[in-house]
Amino acid sequence: MAIAQPASQPDSVRPTTKPANPRFSSGPCAKPPVFDLTRLADAPLGRSHRAAVGKAKLLEAIETTREVLGVPADYRIGIVPGSDTGAFEMAMWTMLGERPAQMVAWESFGAGWVTDAVKQLKIDATTHTADYGEIVDMAALNYDNDVCFTWNGTTSGVRVPSGDVIPSNRAGLTFCDATSAAFAQDLPWDKLDVTTFSWQKVLGGEAAHGMLILSPRAVERLESYTPAWPLPKIFRLTKGGKLIEGIFKGETINTPSMLCVEDYLQALDWAKSVGGLKGLIGRADANAQAIARFVEDHDWIEFLASEPAIRSNTSVCLKFNDGRIADGASFAKAVAKRLESEGVALDIGAYRDAPPGLRIWCGGTVETSDIEALLPWLAWAFEAEIAAQAKAA
Repeated sequence: MAIAQPASQPDSVRPTTKPANPRFSSGPCAKPPVFDLTRLADAPLGRSHRAAVGKAKLLEAIETTREVLGVPADYRIGIVPGSDTGAFEMAMWTMLGERPAQMVAWESFGAGWVTDAVKQLKIDATTHTADYGEIVDMAALNYDNDVCFTWNGTTSGVRVPSGDVIPSNRAGLTFCDATSAAFAQDLPWDKLDVTTFSWQKVLGGEAAHGMLILSPRAVERLESYTPAWPLPKIFRLTKGGKLIEGIFKGETINTPSMLCVEDYLQALDWAKSVGGLKGLIGRADANAQAIARFVEDHDWIEFLASEPAIRSNTSVCLKFNDGRIADGASFAKAVAKRLESEGVALDIGAYRDAPPGLRIWCGGTVETSDIEALLPWLAWAFEAEIAAQAKAA
């Protein structure tokens, strides 16, 4: 197990202990610590996903998701194509337009949903935005409209602090992109009508499969409203005005990868072994808190989200604030490149549309000992780049 460097060690000293797993990408994310390819041998490869064995595996994935996340029994859970993007766009294309919408964005993926609603679907929509590191005032929204938002901004390190401001007696539907929140944050199901996520985020599953979770109110919308625009086959959730129930029992719209399904099942089993949702939240919180202690001790780095209440515990975004840095973007890239070349942190540069800095994934599949082993290297890389910049000046 990796062990953090002593706090008294000068930042300029090159650390000797490296993270056991240097994968801190924010998607696809690190596999569970127990991941082993041989454990996927039970995948029904070469079999139809519509055969009994295939449908049983898919239904198991749905119901184990329900168990771990605590999804109410009367909510439908479906496996759909196109990862989280496919799931969220499927929901927008099939349910938006029945009433005006409130489109909420404080990072790039939320901004993408705004584009879909305003420029593609061209519905009656009011847009609410906030800069990276900040959040929209969720209490100021009109919940008699439909409301579309991300729970956790993967590219900004900002999350909704709670669902308390969402009224229980709302007339509209809430559409929540929870792809980097599910399995790491406590989602209030009674406040969410449409919730989506993808396997490759918090549980470190494989890509291309999305999860679509619908409340009874969302099902009612699907069965009572027909959009004005044509729907591609992979978006169709109803037939003859009734929900296609098979989609929510493992009868997927298109062909899923049974190898990926088996991998997701193994990740869910691991999640249960560490205490389920509560255990996963605790692991992510411990990782984020390790970074918070580091930031507190180093005045040249800070969180992109200045308010602690809205800081993510999964996609933790940092920025450099040292006055000696001439070009923030090139400096951050140089630090990330130095850490990658040392084999201590892979893929931790800020998202391309976000302010310059670093983004360290802290979801439950990451070991806190690896976060703690990374941080002395971050301090060392910072000092090394400051010295290199001074030498080049």
